[in-house]
Amino acid sequence: MGLISRYAHAAFQPPRTFLYFMSLRTGTEMISLSMVFNKLTGFYGLLAILTGFSLSPLQLSMYIYSVGALILLTFLMPHIRKQSPFECLALAWFYLLDSVINTAFTAAFAVTWFLAISADAANKPIPNAPGSGTIGDTAGFTDPKYNVSKVEAVATPAAGVAAGQEAVAVGAAATAAAAVAGSPSLAHGVGIEESIPSIMMVVFFTLIRVYFIIVVMAYARQVLRAHLQASSSKLHLHTDSTAESKADNPFVVGTPEGEGWRGKLGRMMVKVGENYWLAGSPDDEWVKGLDGRFNNKKISSGPPGTLERERRARSGTGPPTPSINLGKL
Repeated sequence: MGLISRYAHAAFQPPRTFLYFMSLRTGTEMISLSMVFNKLTGFYGLLAILTGFSLSPLQLSMYIYSVGALILLTFLMPHIRKQSPFECLALAWFYLLDSVINTAFTAAFAVTWFLAISADAANKPIPNAPGSGTIGDTAGFTDPKYNVSKVEAVATPAAGVAAGQEAVAVGAAATAAAAVAGSPSLAHGVGIEESIPSIMMVVFFTLIRVYFIIVVMAYARQVLRAHLQASSSKLHLHTDSTAESKADNPFVVGTPEGEGWRGKLGRMMVKVGENYWLAGSPDDEWVKGLDGRFNNKKISSGPPGTLERERRARSGTGPPTPSINLGKL
């Protein structure tokens, strides 16, 4: 099992760049900014209540959550550039949780929408589903007043006026072919030809969201390991197996990051997926010399030749001591 887990860990390596030409920090900032614009819809949704527009419980909960998420984002985003371990780790977990919640909202809306399409094809009202009332009021094609498949305008002479005509709308009853779908169902709504592009778009944006999750979590891991690189002496002393060893938890009790509720929450976040956050990988070897590459600390050795003169003086091979001319004193 250990060999299998090692190969599985080596098979999936966190990305080092965003879209192969931007840094993970830039990518995380752009992803967070797009999330801010997405959550701004919560304010507009709540403002709709002031205009008298009725919202379903599902919509109201989504808008309230969006406002709360926006407030949390404004607190976490400045720490992306600061590379704060706790805040970057919290942002990664929050983005993952937000993706799950958004997927649940999207799935609920998609089910109701496909039921509405199926009900329209069957000339029947929308079944009871989350948000069905709002879709029925705003879709424009649901819950018809008359159950007809077509409308024909028949011109008839107006009463008392020979030259005039009056158009009379005659509705033809819906045939069995129009109601072939029977009762509205999710399978029928998905099978309609117009639904295929919608499903493909939902799948496409979901895959993009999964990639964004990987990028944000990879940046949080990078920040966490950079913090460990700077604070742990073990990473500096071991040069042969550091990449394969597991680093210490930065939120352990007794450290500055492990105090109070932040330390408890940090330990919980690191505990889930501990191997991902703390275990190194062969590709992390390039991090070892990162500090030395950008922080070249040179020890002052005095004027040129000082060390050589000291070595000769200790070994007794230095130049002879100059004689003192006492006659001139």
